[in-house]
Amino acid sequence: MSKRVFGPVPSRRLGRSLGIDPVPLKTCNWNCVYCQLGRTRPLRTERRYNYPNLEILSEVKDALAMHKPGEIDWVTFVGSGETTLHAGMGEMIRGVKAMTDIPVAVITNGSLLYMPEVREELAAADAVLPSLDAGDPVLYRRINRPHPSLTFERLTGGLIAFREFYPHKLWVEVMLVRGLNDTQEALIDIASWLRKIRPDEVHVVQPTRPAAEAWVRPPQEDGLQRAHEILGEVAKIVMPAVGKFEFSAENDLVEAIVGIITRHPMKETELIESLTAWSPSNVRETLEALAESGKAQIVVREGVRFWSAAEAFYDTGNHRGDNSG
Repeated sequence: MSKRVFGPVPSRRLGRSLGIDPVPLKTCNWNCVYCQLGRTRPLRTERRYNYPNLEILSEVKDALAMHKPGEIDWVTFVGSGETTLHAGMGEMIRGVKAMTDIPVAVITNGSLLYMPEVREELAAADAVLPSLDAGDPVLYRRINRPHPSLTFERLTGGLIAFREFYPHKLWVEVMLVRGLNDTQEALIDIASWLRKIRPDEVHVVQPTRPAAEAWVRPPQEDGLQRAHEILGEVAKIVMPAVGKFEFSAENDLVEAIVGIITRHPMKETELIESLTAWSPSNVRETLEALAESGKAQIVVREGVRFWSAAEAFYDTGNHRGDNSG
């Protein structure tokens, strides 16, 4: 049973993405209000070898062998938390590139790019996608709620240093949260830092999956338009991905679903649609088995039901604005 490699899943930026998850849920040094994986408890800052690299690379090799050319657009390192908290990233990126010509991406919050060894490890990737959701230390603390050691100066300094060092695709993500960073003032501050970082693209995204905090809302249309205008010519509004999720890499369908929703919570409608395509005869039985497995939970946001991992922790809506983590 594959445990660290999942998908391919439809990605709003990377097409059909085969995911590699090198950290356990939820291993992160941020506790973002919008995180689809729930709250971080506790915050972690130490880098470690969470799983043997050779085992992960063996799973990647097996997954690649199961797909025809053109069925996977990117191989993407995307953690159940912060990807670079796995200490063996450089070795794994090089290992994947040695076995396939499919480009390799790394999704990261960018918080550890101030460390020269992390910049060196990520240099082998074809694209690196860090985050910048705030243009000042106060908003950074409110949105990303990082470990106290991870200052705004370290974040922005690391992004600038990485750009000077990295010759490939640097795509910075800005996650907009209504009332926090979609104002003109906040966007002007973010834009000033983006000019210093000089990314190839800026991907403006919005929370479309269950946020850690129930009060989080996506921006309204005028907020998206404002971001597009202020963040510069390289900014693009990235809409939610569409497409079915692939479960066929697993023998146990429930385990395959858990493997996806642990890293990528799914709307119930998405799950049913994907199950109908994969196994139309027993959709109801599969959902019942998933509920009874003890490995999944339903999270409701704005009346929409999402399936997520049972161990993920979400605000239920009774503590509006709670920043305690």
